[in-house]
Amino acid sequence: MELHELLPDELLERFRARAKGYDERNEFCYEDLAELKQQGYLGMFASERDGGLGFGLEQAAAAQRRLATAAPATALAINMHLVWTGVAHLLGRRGDDSLHFVLEEALAGEVFAFGNSEAGNDSVLFDSNTVAEPLADGGYAFTGTKIFTSLSPAWTRLGIFGKDTTAAEPLLVHAFISRNTPGYSIKEDWNTLGMRASQSNTTVLEGVRAPAERVFRKLPAGPTADPLIFAIFACFETLIAAVYTGLGERALQLGVETVQRRMSKKTGRSYAQDPDIRWRIAEAALAMDGLYPQLAGIARDVDAQLDHGKQWFPQLVGLKVRATETARTVVDLIIRVSGGSSYFAGSELSRLYRDVLAGMFHPSDDESAHGTIANAWLGPVEP
Repeated sequence: MELHELLPDELLERFRARAKGYDERNEFCYEDLAELKQQGYLGMFASERDGGLGFGLEQAAAAQRRLATAAPATALAINMHLVWTGVAHLLGRRGDDSLHFVLEEALAGEVFAFGNSEAGNDSVLFDSNTVAEPLADGGYAFTGTKIFTSLSPAWTRLGIFGKDTTAAEPLLVHAFISRNTPGYSIKEDWNTLGMRASQSNTTVLEGVRAPAERVFRKLPAGPTADPLIFAIFACFETLIAAVYTGLGERALQLGVETVQRRMSKKTGRSYAQDPDIRWRIAEAALAMDGLYPQLAGIARDVDAQLDHGKQWFPQLVGLKVRATETARTVVDLIIRVSGGSSYFAGSELSRLYRDVLAGMFHPSDDESAHGTIANAWLGPVEP
């Protein structure tokens, strides 16, 4: 399916019109999610044979980039579902069908969310503050607090992980729970500066039980070469980059429209003729032009299962940081050429300015990314 069929202009215009209200009311994007479901968007990674769209990561990133030009917060929320379905797809391509049920359930209408982030856990997937207690039937009970749980009002399946310290060596246990499983609560605490429609509330796990058939990985604590970790990083970082690339793309579009429309009383000509403004627009366009091929290229390499060896993680975190930081720079440049109207809360540029700031908080953050890249080029810091 072509992107303009999956996300036609008229659909994006409806999303863009609703985004303002979602932001003002601090409300979840229910209507957007319903329309994306109707389009088959949530099953994009499932094969066409199974009833999905048969997308790889490159096509999914292109779709998320396009969606984010209309509704960045909606795209960010949907990202978390697409991370899990993308992981299932990538593992399946490598002969591991342990998460094939994720694709089947996504096609059946289930909505997956990502419940791994924890406050103060800078080890991300290599350690956990959550306790995973083994049960006699092979399942686990999880106790801990997960932050930034996007899709909080709508998920039906939540991926979580925690640490089992009862074995000889600590194990990190990955599992899914269902919405109707007792033992968790969702705080309504998503009152943020931007990305408000994602409703990424805090989730408190209070001994919530995942049955044995939903425990899909047990890994040693610390860095590991397990394909699950690569698949999560590849999908998460690439799709995050896609959202912020789309956000920056939209800001540039708005800037071009605005400076062509604004007229100078001094010269009687549009601001598009002002040399300083032309320079800033060109600077924004130059920055964005560097993102598009990098996003597509890295996603294509993941699809093709190319072997970048030790450079894979530096490339993935580098893409994420470059996309989020470039988008922030571009939005700032565009606000500088757009006049005082962009400072008003109801303007689209004002919302993009607030939304883009969320990019610095997603893993991998700037400090972690630089550490990853330095280790790849220089080796680890000597003890």
